[in-house]
Formats: sequence, structure tokens, C-alpha cells
Amino acid sequence: MKVVITSKLPQIINNYLEDIRIDANSIDEPLPPIRLRQMMSDADALICTSSDIVDRPLMEAAPKLKVIANYDAGSDNIDVDYAAHRGITVCTTKHILTQSTAEFGFALMMSAARHIPEADRYARNGRFSGNTNHSLMVGLDFYKKTLGIFGMGNIGQAVAKIATGFSMDIIYHNRHRDKQAELIFGATYATFDELLEWSDFLIITAPLTLETRHIFSLKEFKKMKKNAVLVNIGRGAIIRESDLATALSEKIIYAAGLDVYEYEPEINEDLKKLDNVVLSPHLGSSTQATKENMAISCAESVVSVLKGGITPDTAINKPVII
Repeated sequence: MKVVITSKLPQIINNYLEDIRIDANSIDEPLPPIRLRQMMSDADALICTSSDIVDRPLMEAAPKLKVIANYDAGSDNIDVDYAAHRGITVCTTKHILTQSTAEFGFALMMSAARHIPEADRYARNGRFSGNTNHSLMVGLDFYKKTLGIFGMGNIGQAVAKIATGFSMDIIYHNRHRDKQAELIFGATYATFDELLEWSDFLIITAPLTLETRHIFSLKEFKKMKKNAVLVNIGRGAIIRESDLATALSEKIIYAAGLDVYEYEPEINEDLKKLDNVVLSPHLGSSTQATKENMAISCAESVVSVLKGGITPDTAINKPVII
């Protein structure tokens, strides 16, 4: 049995793949598609990341493939339907990275609202001369403000839990009402327009779907409060970045924090020029413990399928046995 690992992952993964031949990318750069197809020709399993496009042609190049473990919470880089048709189990690590991603989202929100990156640059450049300028980088409060959550899934609920520590009023928009979240966090369901209009802080934690793609554009930004802060830790293409750049440069909204991008890894050049947006290179789950646990989860998913013939709890599709 052979597993292909497309990226340099924590070494602990090897401990969980005993008796399985590992063909791994050992450098911190994506594998060229041609090279990946060559590696997949005799592979029984694939451990990939969100930067790898696992489409029908790649799967067709892997006649023995039985399981794909995505080192990510999402799966929009994988043709899940075709995998199911081929009898290939697709697994993710969405149950692992919830807390670290929520924490990072809140950190982005605070950084944008309190001008922390700008303050860091100011201090490093030797411009600090004492607390005499009382209008310097005045930010926004969190206490008892309204937090809007777009997508009340696991990460959205983890964000809500953090927000309760700031006595924030929590509203959310979801495909379906979540009465349990309403009970636990005192959250209030809002229509999409209400979410835009009422939120002081709005965080996106939803997956990318046909319905959510570009759902945040200039028309939506104009419905938001002038002092609103928008944060995206969901998927980049939920926001039309060119419109966000316009909204920020024209002060239609106050600030933004982004960890994901519309055409990742490319970032809109106009956004890079702005001081009222905090940009990070998709680091939401990037803690040592989370990364190691994600690697272990991927390995265990592979072993469950290859050695036990068992569909693991991490599976997101129902393979057709053919």
C-alpha cells in the first residue's frame, strides 16, 4: 500500500502510517501537477492540502485510489462527487481546527479594530515620543457591541463562545436556524440584510458554495455600519475583493481582517496598499498542536480505510462501491 503526501507535514504523521509506503513532498513548495499525477499512478491513498486541486483527471490517473484525506476543514479543492462515484472516501480535519481558527479570527478582529499592526510599525519606526497625542490610532471597543456571525457552524460557535467573554450581543445568519446555539450563546437569528445592518463586527466562517460566492460585494458593504469591521476566516471567494478594497478606501466600512483570499494565494493589490485592513497568509489553524493533530487525523483516516475497510467519522461523502 502506498500513500502520497503532497506537502511537508509534521513528522509525527509517519508514526501513524506504519507498513504503508510513503511518497512525500519534502519541500515547502506545491508539487507540479505533472509530478503529482506521476506519483499518484500506483497510490492507494492521498493526503493533500487546500492548495492541491484534486479533480477528476487526477483521480483518473490513480486507478488504485481508495481514500483522500484533506489537511483542511473544507473540501472545495476536491471533486467530492466524482470521488464518491469512484468509491473513493474523502475525509477532512474540520473537527480538529475549530478552536485555533476561531481564536485567530478574533485576533484578526482585534488587530483591525485596535490598529495593532499599524501601531507596531509606528513604534518600530521610532515615532513614539510618549502618550501626548491622544488622537493617535484611536480604535473601537468590543464590550457590549454586536457581533454578527455569517455561518454558525463549529467555528462560528467557537467564535460566539469567545465573544461572550466581552459581553457582546451575538447575531448570526445561517442556512438554517440553530436553536441550540441560540440557547447556549444567547444568539439571535438575523436575515442576511439584518446581519449587515446591525453588526458592529461581522465575521465570516461559512464554507464556499454557489450561494455564498461573492455574497459580500459593494452593495452589501454599503448596507453595513460606517464603523463596522469585517473579518473573513471562511473562504476567500465569499468576498469580492475589488469591492472590499473600494469599501475600505472610501471609508464605507471601518476596517477588515482577512486570512483567506478570493484567488489565493494571490491578494488584491489595492488591498495591500491600505492601512485599514489586516492581511495574514491563511494561518487560521497554524498552532503546533493543531497542525500535529490534523496530521494525525489524516493518517488515521487513511489507515481506517486501507487497513480496516472502515469509513471514518472524518468522511464527508458516501462512496459508491463499484
